[in-house]
Amino acid sequence: MPDVSDGVTGTTRGNGVVVAVLTYLRVPELLRVLPELRTQAADLARPARVLVVDNDPAAGARDAVEAAGLPGVHYVHEPEPGIAAARNRALDEAAQEALLVFVDDDEVPSPGWLAQLVATWETHPGAAAVVGPIDCRFDRPPGPWVAKGRFFDHRRLPTGSTVDVAATNNLLLDLRAVDRLGVRFDARFGESGGSDTLFTREIATRGGVMVWCAEATVTDRVPDARVRPAWVLRRVRRGGNTWSRTSVALAPPGPRRWRVRASLLVSGGARVALGAVRALVGTLLPWTAHQARGVRLAARGLGMVTGAVGVVDHEYRRARR
Repeated sequence: MPDVSDGVTGTTRGNGVVVAVLTYLRVPELLRVLPELRTQAADLARPARVLVVDNDPAAGARDAVEAAGLPGVHYVHEPEPGIAAARNRALDEAAQEALLVFVDDDEVPSPGWLAQLVATWETHPGAAAVVGPIDCRFDRPPGPWVAKGRFFDHRRLPTGSTVDVAATNNLLLDLRAVDRLGVRFDARFGESGGSDTLFTREIATRGGVMVWCAEATVTDRVPDARVRPAWVLRRVRRGGNTWSRTSVALAPPGPRRWRVRASLLVSGGARVALGAVRALVGTLLPWTAHQARGVRLAARGLGMVTGAVGVVDHEYRRARR
């Protein structure tokens, strides 16, 4: 396939693929996944390479990646704190290629994962992105309350279904479409999380099509600390906070933005109330599933309310040095 200009920025892109794995202080996990990413990139029918973006200010993963000596694996250091900066660095590093694929450093892709993502993109002309599913592998099984609350359930859709929001833990981007739509990861969400939520919602609102690929699965390792009620509730609350903040960011300034805030306050408050009632009923019956799902609903509603009024949940804020 010949090099093609995107027609917007004038950048001439090839037909290659960059698989970007962003990392921060997780060298053992990174070293486990890199050989598999490298193998899948080498087996692809088009040129492909693996890019490690190290967001540790001390570049802690550099020596380990270089010592591994894996052909086709390229390391870059992004010292600016925040996952949005690391994601934008990946966009910049892939500037000459056609496709950019994001995967997390603590995930393991299924056999043929990369080829399935690319094949789905090829069979859906015009798709700006392809999104794949997440499976969970637990270091220890969640307790009954977390399990019945369905905190780790992930969506499942038929291949070819369209979606309007996605995370970057299993995401292929058509970089010509990204250029055409003029989207970047917003630094305001660098320490709170959610820059991928805003990025993909912007793609959808600007006319980009994102399609699902059911066959391109990655498995997320869930450590013990993340199956505790306090952690899962904090994550649910942050999800609600992110949804409100991205909804406000997408709304034009002025009366419409204030209407969006008001709508989020109402819907978030309703979730808090309904969730509290369901949790109370579940406690009185007793019925663990009702209680857990009620608390989950109330936590998301609380996050939506705080996000609507501009409170930011800095889940990824780092200690200042």
